Amino acid sequence: MSEQSRIDIRNVTKAFGSVKAVNNVDLTIEGGSYCSMIGPSGCGKTTLLRMIAGHETPTSGTITIGGEDVTHARTGSRGTALMFQNYALFPHLSLTDNVAFSLRVKGVDTDNRRTQAKEMLDRVQLGHLADRLPSELSGGQQQRVALARALITNPKVLLLDEPLSALDEFLRLRMRVELKRLQNELGITFIHVTHTQPEAIALADQVVVMDHGLIEQAASPRDIYNRPHSPYVARFMGGQNVLTGKVTGVGEDGMARVEGKGGFNFGVRPLDRVQTGQDMRFSVRRDRIRLGSAAGARDCLSGTVTNTEYQGTFVKIALDTGEREEFIIYLDVEAYFERPIHVGELVHAEWDAFLNHHLVGLNNSTGSPHED
Repeated sequence: MSEQSRIDIRNVTKAFGSVKAVNNVDLTIEGGSYCSMIGPSGCGKTTLLRMIAGHETPTSGTITIGGEDVTHARTGSRGTALMFQNYALFPHLSLTDNVAFSLRVKGVDTDNRRTQAKEMLDRVQLGHLADRLPSELSGGQQQRVALARALITNPKVLLLDEPLSALDEFLRLRMRVELKRLQNELGITFIHVTHTQPEAIALADQVVVMDHGLIEQAASPRDIYNRPHSPYVARFMGGQNVLTGKVTGVGEDGMARVEGKGGFNFGVRPLDRVQTGQDMRFSVRRDRIRLGSAAGARDCLSGTVTNTEYQGTFVKIALDTGEREEFIIYLDVEAYFERPIHVGELVHAEWDAFLNHHLVGLNNSTGSPHED
């Protein structure tokens, strides 16, 4: 990892009047890594990105890049480049002149800046279109031009604000591959703001989940998906059911016994010390649940099927178990079509106890603020 492009954000707050868009955030982004910031609209992720870029100034706190305090540094002097969501290409300029524009502003001579621009277009596989106008390109090609224009400044950090949101699903998948390839080749820090969960975990070395100006969890994609710290992260990232219950005891093996609504019993390995009578929230991965023939003794639920959706590689089954939230199962396609499940049917879901993950964190409300 490159220390020159490491980012340290310490106690950063950004207030707009009485509203704190970013609230006392502490975060380290290792140099040369790919970081995805994710959360619902208004969570503070874009404001944090703009403060790193220098387009917003923190109300309090510090931001350093490569050990240098850039909290109040000018946008062009902090070693960052920001790729805007709408690409902001000049419609009357060729691709070469679009990419070379920042070098022109810096006073680089015509031949030199055009040579560098064409080399950068080659890097994003658009060299053969160097003389075209932006209006003659597809959405994916325009995005690559915008990338080339940002990268020609040789930044330490590339900042991407919802870069794939304007593309259709096919192009989004292709451009995900392109972004990761470029980041690996260049070895610089990429910070990518998105609201799309699969995009975040597919690209990033580090995923930062935000809500209401706070960082709920910052970790590797695997940890975020498999071991969410809070009910909010589990719900927002998807793939997990959140259940609640009361601790009835703790075994010698450290496994807590939890009784849920309807008398169902679960085993949960707690993250910290728990006591009998304590309320507990925990999650169960949707893709590790199977259907049983009858209600079991532990680690199972019964519910009425409210919806089924064929997803290609699995079938999503929603159950009404009497809880506030539906219980979701990702059932293997072969298992489903061997024995189809119908709306209104009573089914029994079961899983292995080691899949239960104790949830802690700032947001432990039982309600789900964001739908899957």
